[in-house]
Amino acid sequence: MITASPSARLSLPASDWRELWRHAITDPAELLRAVGLGDRTDLLPPDDAGFALRVPRGFVARMRPGDPRDPLLLQVLPQRIEHDRVAGFSLDAVGDLSAKSGHGMLHKYDGRALLIASGSCAVNCRYCFRRHFPYGEEIAAASHWREALAGLRTDPSIRELILSGGDPLSLATHKLEELTRGLAELPQVIRLRIHTRLPIVLPERVDESLLAWLAGLPLQKVVVLHANHANELDASVDAACAALREAGATLLNQSVLLRGVNDDADALADLSERLFAAGVLPYYLHQLDRVQGTAHFEVADATALALMETLRARLPGYLVPRLVREVAGDPAKRPL
Repeated sequence: MITASPSARLSLPASDWRELWRHAITDPAELLRAVGLGDRTDLLPPDDAGFALRVPRGFVARMRPGDPRDPLLLQVLPQRIEHDRVAGFSLDAVGDLSAKSGHGMLHKYDGRALLIASGSCAVNCRYCFRRHFPYGEEIAAASHWREALAGLRTDPSIRELILSGGDPLSLATHKLEELTRGLAELPQVIRLRIHTRLPIVLPERVDESLLAWLAGLPLQKVVVLHANHANELDASVDAACAALREAGATLLNQSVLLRGVNDDADALADLSERLFAAGVLPYYLHQLDRVQGTAHFEVADATALALMETLRARLPGYLVPRLVREVAGDPAKRPL
């Protein structure tokens, strides 16, 4: 496997991720100015459709200046079309609320439980399937994880715990340590899976304290990253990925197929190759979850299947992600 160079492993970003988080761009007009499109405020809706802009400045720096169709910009810039109400698009497209099995806990699939660890993200992606989720009522980290851990104790079948959100790595490392200390009482849990976009959009989060916590866990560790386009990965992301692997984590990536962002074979092939160069294995390519406000990103199933045929012809099998859709009530992701 091609991996980041040894020097990259030794050059983790020194900046405090919390300070960078606080200085993220939250004003759409400022974002347009930052990418050389300050005169294109006509692109912006009258409001944010109830889903505020947030994007780290380091991620903005990877966008192409002066390009209103840049694939990274399109993922985060509020658009007028988000206000349209489209049949078949709902507030809870994947059935999260009906899968609740305790405070902040979802139980959809056998042997696995998912904790809504945090409601915060470093970047607010406009296609987010939880953009309408009531995070204020459903955070597993509240009360020092006590309710979540109590729920896990009642089900000895759960072998894998999934941390999701929001982004679980938005929590301070000491909060994550609280959870994993509690897991020591649950010998049936053998694997911790962390779904996170932070090492992609804010790689400074992968700091020494996080790595020490991860390396010390007596569990199998899987970190599922989320990148949709090869341009999202740069040297700082390579260094973060190398450090996570050295801490004992298996790195996978899941993407969403998005119209105008990555809905062509070249973009998807480039993404798979770039991920593998960073030591990350392509895992899932999700068809869009049909959440209200995201219809403009949807790609037809026929187009998606044709893209997968092209990828299978161009790439080795281990670089072809599985095309799936999440359907509320299904016992697993549904392959297409």
